[in-house]
Amino acid sequence: MSETVVSLDILSDPICPWCYIGKAQLDRALAAEPGHPFAIQWHPFMLNPEMPREGMDRRTYLEAKFGGQEAAIKAYLPVAEHAQKAGLTINFDVMLRTPNTVDAHRLIHWAGIEQRQNAVVDALFDAYFVQGRDIGSNEVLADIADTIGMDASVVRRLLQSDSDVQNIRDRDTQAREMGVSSVPTFIVAGKHAVPGAQPPELWQKVIRELQGKADH
Repeated sequence: MSETVVSLDILSDPICPWCYIGKAQLDRALAAEPGHPFAIQWHPFMLNPEMPREGMDRRTYLEAKFGGQEAAIKAYLPVAEHAQKAGLTINFDVMLRTPNTVDAHRLIHWAGIEQRQNAVVDALFDAYFVQGRDIGSNEVLADIADTIGMDASVVRRLLQSDSDVQNIRDRDTQAREMGVSSVPTFIVAGKHAVPGAQPPELWQKVIRELQGKADH
């Protein structure tokens, strides 16, 4: 790490495919620049804040959102293309439910207390996009917590309570009031917003500029 630490706040939702792609592309840049100055923190943004707590059938949800099956398929073509370019797997055929993500965001919040946010975000993306698991389920979330070294029994107990539900909802509202309307949104040093899934080259350029190594 360089001596200067720069905050990189990421607003994201674990069911957002562009967030999945954006993280992979950022990770590639960070791997290429091991002396990067970023201290990364993940923040909640819910694509569907009004989603029923139990979630809903994904096909029904997509057809309602995009106005029919054909429109839903068309909307996801660029997602599939960009995911493939980023070397990622998205198994659309096994993704049967669209969950409410407030509990997944609670898990990300608790993982942050243990310095395990990146690991849990990766695990949530993998569970949803690759394995087609219901990341709105307490059991699935407790299992994910266990795989990254968190105490599953503690997480299960917390999930059964209302702990931090209002915290997540308030932070989601605050993000919208700040003008965030889509994710991923990356905020560099608390002031520069970078929207969307950016290519690794852009992040490498940002890192070099922050380190005073900008290309001339």
